[in-house]
Amino acid sequence: MPISRLTDAIYGEDVPSTARAQTQICISALRRLFAMHGRPDLIITRAKGYALQVEQDVLDVHQFDDRVNRARQDHDLRHSEEAVRHYRSALSLWRAPALVDIDSLAVRAAVGRLDERRISVTEDCIDLELSLGHHRDLVAELVDLVAEHPLRERLRGQLMLALYRSGRQAEALEVYRAGRRSLVDELGIEPNEWLQQLEHGILTADESLRAPTVPRGSAVPAPAASDVDLTGPESSGPAPAAIRPVSIAPGMLPTDISDFTGRNAHITAVQEQLAQAQNDPERLAVPVVAIVGKPGVGKTTLAVHVAHKVAVDFADGQLFADLHGRGTQRIGPMQILERFLRTLGVPGTAMPDGLEERAELYRALLSDRRMLIVLDNVEGESQVLPLLPGHRNSAVLITSQSRLSGIPGVEHVDLDVFDSRQSVELLSRIVGTNRVSAEPAAATALAELCGHLPLALRIAGARMATRLNWGMDQLVERLHNETRRLDELKHGGMAIRASLSLAYDAIDDEAKRLFRLLAVVDFPAFSGWVGAALLDVSLPDAQDLLDELTDAQLVDATGTGFGMQSQYRFHDLIRIFARERLVEEEPVGNRNEALGRVLGGLLFLSSEAHQRIYGGGFLQLKSPAVRWTQPNNIVERIIAPPLPWFERERATILAGVRQAAQAGFVDLCWDLAITAVTLFELRFYLNDWRETHEIALAAVRRSGNRLGQAAVLYSIGALSMTEQRFADARRELESAIVLFRVVDNVQGVALSVRNLAFLDRMSGDFVEASRRYEQALKVFREQGDMVAAAYALHNLAQVRMECGSPEEAKRLLEEALDLSQRCGSRRVEAQVLHRIGSLHLQGGEAGEAAHVFDQALSAARDIGDTVGEAYALHGLGMAQLGAGAFEAASAALEKALDVATIAGEQLVEARVSLGLGELALAQNAPARAVGHLRRALDLFRRIRLPALEARAQALLADASAVAEQEIADSQRQGANDEGAAVTR
Repeated sequence: MPISRLTDAIYGEDVPSTARAQTQICISALRRLFAMHGRPDLIITRAKGYALQVEQDVLDVHQFDDRVNRARQDHDLRHSEEAVRHYRSALSLWRAPALVDIDSLAVRAAVGRLDERRISVTEDCIDLELSLGHHRDLVAELVDLVAEHPLRERLRGQLMLALYRSGRQAEALEVYRAGRRSLVDELGIEPNEWLQQLEHGILTADESLRAPTVPRGSAVPAPAASDVDLTGPESSGPAPAAIRPVSIAPGMLPTDISDFTGRNAHITAVQEQLAQAQNDPERLAVPVVAIVGKPGVGKTTLAVHVAHKVAVDFADGQLFADLHGRGTQRIGPMQILERFLRTLGVPGTAMPDGLEERAELYRALLSDRRMLIVLDNVEGESQVLPLLPGHRNSAVLITSQSRLSGIPGVEHVDLDVFDSRQSVELLSRIVGTNRVSAEPAAATALAELCGHLPLALRIAGARMATRLNWGMDQLVERLHNETRRLDELKHGGMAIRASLSLAYDAIDDEAKRLFRLLAVVDFPAFSGWVGAALLDVSLPDAQDLLDELTDAQLVDATGTGFGMQSQYRFHDLIRIFARERLVEEEPVGNRNEALGRVLGGLLFLSSEAHQRIYGGGFLQLKSPAVRWTQPNNIVERIIAPPLPWFERERATILAGVRQAAQAGFVDLCWDLAITAVTLFELRFYLNDWRETHEIALAAVRRSGNRLGQAAVLYSIGALSMTEQRFADARRELESAIVLFRVVDNVQGVALSVRNLAFLDRMSGDFVEASRRYEQALKVFREQGDMVAAAYALHNLAQVRMECGSPEEAKRLLEEALDLSQRCGSRRVEAQVLHRIGSLHLQGGEAGEAAHVFDQALSAARDIGDTVGEAYALHGLGMAQLGAGAFEAASAALEKALDVATIAGEQLVEARVSLGLGELALAQNAPARAVGHLRRALDLFRRIRLPALEARAQALLADASAVAEQEIADSQRQGANDEGAAVTR
């Protein structure tokens, strides 16, 4: 029992803010009370509320049902006296009306159902006792019952019959007249046909009304058709002789539509499923197909269209019912069964009273027929199960917003929105091909603004069809205004808002609140943790609510991710509806708090993912922004593995940075932007890096946030370094250092100085590079940032290598490798291994170099570092070139070039081109070498690396000279060959 339902039952419509807490207090008190009576575990806690855990024979209502069932079994076996005894035993459990002193509307509704069961069983018992000749004993009881239930015609008829059989004809007729007055005065209707016939029988002293002469204790034979019908209009068992099955096949299907569009694959799928029983003789189950989709997607239209196509296969007719799914006019199976049974020839006087009895009669009537039953707008399995036929001859076609997995053997056909072509085709059929062809761009835009939802397209088409003087661009312009779009998508009895409101009104209050708050975030898709942050609840609770919204087709599961990594999205029109509900029902303060929690949660998870990639909170500049945290075990399940998580949330991060800036969450904005660099750098998403940082820089400058400005400028400098715009990088990093010193952030200064040292090394200023690396390294060690220290050490080692100090470089690299492995940073480990491989290669140790480069390649691939992979492949190729393994070297270098080109990493692309030139020279292919070396020279000049440019130029000169000599030799040889031929 959900807590929300308990609070509604206790407080009704006037629910106080403390209702949830008060309900929990009541539950605790009940638990103590039960514990005092030896039942401490009677109430158990579930995910959404509580459950009462009792044995079947403990509750009196279960005992009542058990005794009634035994009575009916005895009646079926014609053990009438035993049946009466069990009926009376069941009724003796009632001491008074149920829960008479409780005013709760929910409780009173349940009590009404209990009371109905009691009086129905009483009527069944009295029927049986009348058939046993106990009429005199029943008069007093029936007088009281009729006084208590004056409009219950079956009881009144039983009293009339008991009085008549007791020789009190006048009183029996007076009972009829009194009942007629009540019905006419209070309801404006005459007594039913059965009661009128009974009155006529009493007036004419009908022989069939005489009391039976069955000795007590004997079995009672089944009544003949001429016997009096004692079942009455509300009996639980029909009078078999009164049923006259229809001879004409019923056709209840609504009309098909002439402009039905697309859905060919869906039509085929439904037809194949419906025909399963006929195509497979061994199949005994009834084919049940459920068409599932969001409001307005065209479920009913498809079902009716398919039903008409297959109607010829169901020669005994088609039944159709709209169950009004999630609406306030929801229809239960009792009402549908009455309608279907009447259609099948069962008169009202023979209509069973109970659900089970109606379902049994329904299945019996369909057992030898071949019928199609179409059940539209089904909310859940309970509406459908009593309506399923019992024989495979028939088939059932259902439409629902929810998947109905509780129906055995159901086959689901999921219906989504149209694609652009189908959308325009539907518009053409409604508006006219000429008008759509005249404005193809406007028609495409109109379909897009309708979200390709068939109902929205139909409404838009209908509006255009009634406004012959409109151009399509006029409606497009109207729909561009999101605040009015749902107002515009209304025509006649069709409306998108009304369709969505039905689904919204049917869900729980907490699900409604989550639905509204999801409109706060501008994410293209959202994970389950977003729902948890919006409501400030646990992730499992949020996922339960998201499942409810998914079942209601108010959000869509994207199909990416699984479990706690599942993602969801809004349809465009449903998002607009959610925003309307948000504005109408959610205070502004609540909205801002919810947005802050989501952005804080996104920053928290991004930081956690960064830490798992780098082995800790290293290389991070943190803001004072409040983070919305989660337990570590939940975090592990959400972000493992971290880099794919970053990929999955990439669009969310971009939108989050933008929305944080718009909402004034400045610290969240810049912190989220620089934390996401972990992804942008590894996967080379340079446009994302630039866009997020431009947004963040504008935000921190507007607010005067100096720490934020420093951090963003430092990160933009790193971006410029990655893009080999070294002059821009130096300017940005120097500006960042000034601001970091103003706010006294030594870690930020050290990180910026470390990057300036890289620029010094690239420009060939090894003295200044060494000084800056050592300056930064001192701070990193003091701060305990092992990853930053490892970075500085392996870059410093590179300087030592380039300055001709391999032993010093080796010592620095061993320390850097130890630090990276201790903190578990695979990325830094891969970079250090690359440096060690380069050191071995420089020392002529090609075999050892290849082994280390192979380790670096594995580490880079483990974390998905494509740039690191390109560098490792380049190193491996150069090592294999040094070992004389030209074929292996060529394969590694060509692969490195492919990876570098795709990543857009020009520096490694230039190095690989240089290596391919060297390989071509080693293979005595100078012409091929010239092509590679020219490419390398061009790239080195573009990114302004004079030292490497000089090396490429020298090799190019050598290659060109050899190539020219080969050409000259070839020409000379050709001339000699030609002269020799002439002399011959």
